[in-house]
Amino acid sequence: MIIYNLFPLLAGPFPDWTPHFKRAAAMGFDWIFVNPVQALGASGSLYSISDYFGINQVFVGPGSLSSSKQLRAACTSAEKLGLKMMTDLVINHCAIDSPLVKQHPQWFVMKRGKPANPFCVEPDGSKVIWRDLAQFDHRKSADKEGMLAYFVSVVEHLTDLGFRGFRCDAAYQLPAEFWQNLIGRCRAKHPDIVFVAETLGCSPKQTKSTAAAGFDAIYNSAKWWDFTSPWLLTQYALTRSMLGSISFPESHDTERLFSETDGNLDAMRQRYLFAALFSSHVMMPMGFEYGFRKRLHVVNTRPTDWEEPNIDLTDFITQINGIKKRSAVFSSEGPIEQLTHPNEAILILRKKAAKGSEQALLILNKDPHNNQHLHLDDLYALIDVPPPLHDLSPDWPMDYLPTPFEFDLGPGVARVLTTDGDKRP
Repeated sequence: MIIYNLFPLLAGPFPDWTPHFKRAAAMGFDWIFVNPVQALGASGSLYSISDYFGINQVFVGPGSLSSSKQLRAACTSAEKLGLKMMTDLVINHCAIDSPLVKQHPQWFVMKRGKPANPFCVEPDGSKVIWRDLAQFDHRKSADKEGMLAYFVSVVEHLTDLGFRGFRCDAAYQLPAEFWQNLIGRCRAKHPDIVFVAETLGCSPKQTKSTAAAGFDAIYNSAKWWDFTSPWLLTQYALTRSMLGSISFPESHDTERLFSETDGNLDAMRQRYLFAALFSSHVMMPMGFEYGFRKRLHVVNTRPTDWEEPNIDLTDFITQINGIKKRSAVFSSEGPIEQLTHPNEAILILRKKAAKGSEQALLILNKDPHNNQHLHLDDLYALIDVPPPLHDLSPDWPMDYLPTPFEFDLGPGVARVLTTDGDKRP
């Protein structure tokens, strides 16, 4: 999956989504992920859903079509461009003022007779409580079957509107048994439906348990890797044989990378290339391609926050997405090894396809500010299958790869080499 995150508060009403679909399709994306479009509680947060069967009127454009017909029309527009639609499935909590709280109090964690608010603990130890939310009790509810049936009907409703995939918000907070039952029931009617789990911030045990619950993919933490420490490859190896994972250079929960890097174009290119080629799937939020600076906000963002492009990465992203689509290595979750090099500013990863004999080398300048010299006495000693290697690099691909191999890597620049010649552009 090569996923473009259309952030609905920035994109605006449903009839305005098609130009964004066209741009995503032109860049080689094959999925559109849309954050929640359902009716909200008083806080106005996209993740504080009041009515799972209602539609947020902020997204309803003018005209005679109903809100559901406008959404269906948008999904149909995406499908005609070869894009499948995915949305959030937020069933770990709902709005504190949702009618469900009074209709089904037995579905909620209760404290002193009131629904409990979910919370998180920040890295500094401080506790953040979301007082606009009520936490569902998927573990101890006296009516787990009724709650499960309700959420199966929510998935059915969203599928009827045109969604073919679901990003399950904070999936690790729910029991694996619940997910197994929900996914199993939904797939009995819709065999091709896709479920991906948000697992960021959870323990390795929680990650593995969630991954085994029937999901198609989980999210990984490649965005925060320093290109050196072993933790990312350890995390990757934990689940790679079970299901795929999704990398991202930024998300709606992070600062914009263009702001984080002080407008460093080379860092932007480096991070998208790495995210796309590291794991089997990748996701990119709208505006990344233009170097937007304003962080996406689940309450306050509006279409008027659309920025004039600071940069234009659309051609580069198209190249990288093309490499990913053509390569069995970069579109699968095969084993990855980090190889050593005398220059510590150079990362060398050897990745193997999950099936077959194809291998690839990703040789990356970790430094987004300075050139780094690459010297390899024997380039072909880095692979353990017969040569040749073919150069798929987006910058200055070479028809012939000599050994010894010398190359000056520009800031953040990568060499992308693969043993499969049939996948060359």
